[in-house]
Amino acid sequence: MTFTTDADLAAIAAGVIAKTLPKPAWTHAAHFACAVWIVMRRPDLVPEHDLPGLIRAYNEATDTPNTETGGYHETITQASLHAVRAAVAEGGSPVEVLHRLLDSHGRSDWLLKHWTRERLLSVEARRSWVEPDLSPLF
Repeated sequence: MTFTTDADLAAIAAGVIAKTLPKPAWTHAAHFACAVWIVMRRPDLVPEHDLPGLIRAYNEATDTPNTETGGYHETITQASLHAVRAAVAEGGSPVEVLHRLLDSHGRSDWLLKHWTRERLLSVEARRSWVEPDLSPLF
C-alpha cells in the first residue's frame, strides 16, 4: 500500500484495531503507519501500553501465533514507538511524519544499528524491553 493521505494511515490503524486488515497489508511501513496514527490521532489510547495488546490480538486473528520465535515482539514495538515519537516531535501531518520516518527507518534492519541480532531476536527481547547493546536508541 502506498501511503499518500492521512486517511490511508487511519485505514491501517482501523484495520489493526478491528482485526480486519488483510495479513499481506501488515508490512513494515504499515506497522509505522498504525503507530503514527495511534500516537497522533488516538488520544484515548496509550500507545506504549495499548499497542502491544492490539498487535497480539491482530496476530491471533490473522493466524500468526505470538510465540517465543514469532508474532509480537516487545522490544521492536517499543523501539519503533520511540522512533515514531521522535518523528512526531518534528511536526507535520500524520502522512508527512510517516514519510519522514520511513526515510530514516524504512528498512526493518534499522534496529541492528542499536542491537546485535542475537540480542534483538532473543526470547527475552520478544517478551520484554531489552536495552540496546550496540548504541543508544536516541
